Amino acid sequence: MRSVAVLEPNRVELVDIPDPEPGPYEIRIRTEVSYICNATDRKLIEGHFPGVDTYPLLLGHESAGIVDRLGEKVHNYEIGQRVIGGLLLNPPDPAYGSGWGGMSEFVLATDNEAMEEDGLGDPEHGWNEIFQVQRAVPESISVEDAGMLCTWREVYAGFSDFRLHQGDDLLVFGAGPVGLSFVKFANLLGLGWVGSVDPEAQKRELALSMGADEVFSPEDEALQELTARRGRPLDAVVDAVGREDIINRALPLIRMAGSVCVYGVIDRPVISLEKHAGPYNFNVLVHQWPTREWEAAAQEPLCRWIEEGSLSYRNFLSAEFPVEKSAEAFLFLKTGKPVKTMLRW
Repeated sequence: MRSVAVLEPNRVELVDIPDPEPGPYEIRIRTEVSYICNATDRKLIEGHFPGVDTYPLLLGHESAGIVDRLGEKVHNYEIGQRVIGGLLLNPPDPAYGSGWGGMSEFVLATDNEAMEEDGLGDPEHGWNEIFQVQRAVPESISVEDAGMLCTWREVYAGFSDFRLHQGDDLLVFGAGPVGLSFVKFANLLGLGWVGSVDPEAQKRELALSMGADEVFSPEDEALQELTARRGRPLDAVVDAVGREDIINRALPLIRMAGSVCVYGVIDRPVISLEKHAGPYNFNVLVHQWPTREWEAAAQEPLCRWIEEGSLSYRNFLSAEFPVEKSAEAFLFLKTGKPVKTMLRW
């Protein structure tokens, strides 16, 4: 089968490897679409994802496809179902490591419920917490929306991690797929005033279309004067980029006991916090890895929004490439312009 591999930093190719065979509790999925993760996939390609320094590796963790084979102990999936979250944690070719391997022609997912029902839901029996979010989607959900659920579920779960509530005033730094999702969901969940910060004018326009009340470039004077102009500080600021300078820029903007909410992996082991710039009491909440229970629970409300027409992949998709042109897709990613880029198999 074909799989997108990073042979060495900054060298992406489509390679041929053996088809994976499902184990007793696994299903095999024929991939229909894969999305590029602007943060994780880019860092893996460029060679600076924390803890990963062995190449070549198989890339990708945002895909959707159709079940084509069942392990003998699987009983919560059927042939022909559409499933999201399939991966290759143990690639069928030992020459390759796993960068999650979701950009492969065939991927594997696990029947988490069956493992737990048989008393095998623990690491000693090969259980992995990621099995909780490998799930089927309703027939009403298009394959393009299904693939986007991989991003949307994690962001939706972030509202719980960050303790964001109806009526909270929120500013989001970054208008990539994560930042725009925070803006969109804040609007749908009934938060208060929502602002967006991004250097790209096109992305600021997208934020407005998704419900932002105001948008700013990072150097905008109106951003520096935001608290004085509004007459009150913000309840929370989301750093959807993961940078020390953004965290410190957020501190003067939040209220007493407000929160700076850092989403994603900060690519340095130590950061300096300018605590004098913030209120006397404040929270710094760091989300570097999904909380799987909340991520899994996010699927149902997100699917309802999709079915109602409140949420669509069309508002996030910047470009689509056939998988044969995956290298071109990653070059496009480097321009910094795309929100989401999709590979179609």
